[in-house]
Amino acid sequence: MALRTTALIVAAGQGVRAGAGLPKQFRTLGGKTVLAHAIDALVGHPRIDAVRVVIGEDQDAAYRAAVGDRDLEDPVIGGASRRESVAAGLAAISGDHVLIHDAARPFLPAEVVDRLIDALVHAPSAVPVLPTVDTLARADTSLGPVVPRDGIVRVQTPQAFRLDAIRRAHAAWDATREATDDAQVARAAGLEVAIVEGSPLLDKLTHQTDFEAAERRLAASLVSRTALGFDVHCFTEGDHLWLGGVKVAHTRGLAGHSDADVALHALTDALLGTIGDGDIGTHFPPSDPQWRGAASHRFLTYARDKIVRAGGRIDHVDLTIVCEQPKVGPHRAAIRARVAELLCLEETKVSVKATTTERLGFTGRREGIAAQAAATVRLPETL
Repeated sequence: MALRTTALIVAAGQGVRAGAGLPKQFRTLGGKTVLAHAIDALVGHPRIDAVRVVIGEDQDAAYRAAVGDRDLEDPVIGGASRRESVAAGLAAISGDHVLIHDAARPFLPAEVVDRLIDALVHAPSAVPVLPTVDTLARADTSLGPVVPRDGIVRVQTPQAFRLDAIRRAHAAWDATREATDDAQVARAAGLEVAIVEGSPLLDKLTHQTDFEAAERRLAASLVSRTALGFDVHCFTEGDHLWLGGVKVAHTRGLAGHSDADVALHALTDALLGTIGDGDIGTHFPPSDPQWRGAASHRFLTYARDKIVRAGGRIDHVDLTIVCEQPKVGPHRAAIRARVAELLCLEETKVSVKATTTERLGFTGRREGIAAQAAATVRLPETL
């Protein structure tokens, strides 16, 4: 029978040395939170059977916002220290093996996970390490003696353990002391700790400069894609219509299964097109009664979130509304602001235009409204 491996992500820290006024695991990096990056790397690995996250007792709202609609078990509430948080997580999970990972190391190569799990065949624990290449020296107010670096390595996470062994090690640890990592707890209990090759990508995010470097690394690995969206809706009885997420008073409404916001529908299709994921009807079929009268901003934010989860970022959207009536000009600023809000973009990255067909065609005959949209996003090259 195959052994079951659970990944335990420790995200209970309160540290704000990296700036932005909130714990670094909840900061945004490349369009999604640091924690979400770590979760996605582990959830997407075929040898990881389950992922649990440990958070602080006052972090539930931040956690929910950070993970979005990812299908995970409820988070575990941690303790006052990292060691106590890990112990709480270990008590909440089951299986044979556990990978204990710091959320502040969001970029986890799949090959490191493979090396760790493979190492557990021969040892009760394993950690990824990198050699130390810089000169090491002691320092107080000035530079002191050089420390020999022969045999010195940098220890990273995730750290892999046989679950029963690391539980016993934590139970035996002197609670008056703090451990720097779980390998220290394992060694204190007499467990052999195997080492495997780590990765520079696993360097911990601690300071603002670390985030800036990570953003540059992510941007360099992305490719640009552009896609178009188009939609039409005919007029029907009513005293208002929805256009670009804005309620516009008018002598008629627009017919549709949802709220018939033709502008947001076109934008949704454009965004879905950038990731090659069908169209609005694929995800929100008119035959499904749950979408009857639904607000179209739900469709747009759904497409936005799919791009973010794919590791992408939206660079720009361009919307053209085609109609004789109502006049779009008085509502253009509000539509632009609303679209920017929904897509979490600066308004300078949203373009809203309006035109007519010079009284030609169904829009010229004032039978309905058309909208065309273009979206430009950057996505991982492998998508």
